[in-house]
Amino acid sequence: MGKILAAASADSASHARIMATPRSRLVPPDAEGCYHCIQRCVRRAFLCGVDRYTGRSFEHRKPWIEDRLRHLSECFAIAIHAYAIMENHLHIVVQMIPVATSAWSDEEVATRWVRLFPPAGGDSTAIDLKRQQLRADPARLAVFRTRLGNLSWLMRCLAEPIARRANREDLCKGRFWEGRYKCQVLCDERALLAAMAYVDLNPIRAGVAEQLDTSLHTSARARIRNARASPGTLTTSLRPVLGMQPNSLPLSTTEYLRLLDWTGRALAPGKPGRINEQAPPILETIDNSPARWTLRVRSYGGGWARAAGSAQDLMILAERIGQRWLKGIRLALRLS
Repeated sequence: MGKILAAASADSASHARIMATPRSRLVPPDAEGCYHCIQRCVRRAFLCGVDRYTGRSFEHRKPWIEDRLRHLSECFAIAIHAYAIMENHLHIVVQMIPVATSAWSDEEVATRWVRLFPPAGGDSTAIDLKRQQLRADPARLAVFRTRLGNLSWLMRCLAEPIARRANREDLCKGRFWEGRYKCQVLCDERALLAAMAYVDLNPIRAGVAEQLDTSLHTSARARIRNARASPGTLTTSLRPVLGMQPNSLPLSTTEYLRLLDWTGRALAPGKPGRINEQAPPILETIDNSPARWTLRVRSYGGGWARAAGSAQDLMILAERIGQRWLKGIRLALRLS
């Protein structure tokens, strides 16, 4: 604790001069971890929504992204815990599981890679030929095996096809996305759950939707839809909405949806700091204070920076990336 408080008094001006941290230092390519990623558009480009100046609607692009996320979840070694597609940006809470790629056969790696980058034409003969060529080149296949567990490659394979398709539709060239997506390391299970809640509630906080079941193109909506189709899933442990299914989280789907509903009401616009005393029972297990939980979730909009978690975890991360301090440590101390 003494080391943490001493670091808090470091000169803030020196921190402002720190250049962007290489992604490979923040996200080790061979290590499993959970991340909250945000990809934003540029040049007043509309990912989705309605352009106020022209009246043109881009809502039809939202299914593009959901379909792409589903496709990527079947190719990469990932578990997608939450997502929300907004007008000019998107959020993803993703767990990278690179160790899973080592258990895949060469045939499976080749098949997954060819699904990501199919040959021109896409006929079965060309696909089989490309798979055979990959299997015959072990060195190249090893590179692709690594990429299938890499966060930067995941975001690249998500952003590039959407950008090309949107640019064709807009009859223009150039950047569609910001050059560097934002990434926050989620250091523990509670940080993961809070990030999921923040992302699932994004459309409601933005005024795009009023309820979870009308919050289209979000993982919360997908969970509700799945529960209506298979009611038995409501009582099962909470698992990723897409991709691989690693260890479940310590609450059921019903408990998570109730927690989301309560958190959304507590964070409703125009009600800063107002806490409903009838908090869901599961909150006692996750965070023993309703006010602390709402602050934890709200802080993904500004309190957390490169990482979210305990003060100790953030100090360890700061040391690993060569910094004396990390934004969010004071917040973590308040929440401890």
